[in-house]
Amino acid sequence: MKQIKAVLLAVSVLVVATGCSSQRLTGDTYSYGEAQREQRVRYATVMSVTPVVIEGKEGAVGTLTGAAVGGIAGSTVGGGSGRALATVIGSVAGGIIGEKVQKDATRKQGQEITLRLRSGDVVSVVQEVGESGYFRSGDNVRILKRGSVSRVVY
Repeated sequence: MKQIKAVLLAVSVLVVATGCSSQRLTGDTYSYGEAQREQRVRYATVMSVTPVVIEGKEGAVGTLTGAAVGGIAGSTVGGGSGRALATVIGSVAGGIIGEKVQKDATRKQGQEITLRLRSGDVVSVVQEVGESGYFRSGDNVRILKRGSVSRVVY
């Protein structure tokens, strides 16, 4: 019974850790470090919007948590050297599965927004779909840029 509780606890940690590791930096959501920072502003008109998928993040949290869960689960199998082998196999398999769970959990729906600047230049920005939803052709928008990061906002 203690082993089952330990496995459930480890799985819970994996789920919480992968959920907490994803940041929603959309057109209308900012990180703490972006607040009170000057950004370059350009005005543009949306030419087209294409739905895209933004791949999830790989990281040590999912891998390590998965390895711990797998190791705990493996240690409940067999006895002696069989148990040791099951623990190692469980840790490796759990690490692989944990990495995939984290990557899948942080995958986001995005949009590629093609824009015509007032200067006549055409640019494209890919960003996560925000609270305001998808942009539409003909929308007048602003492009905010700081360093190498750009975002499209109304």
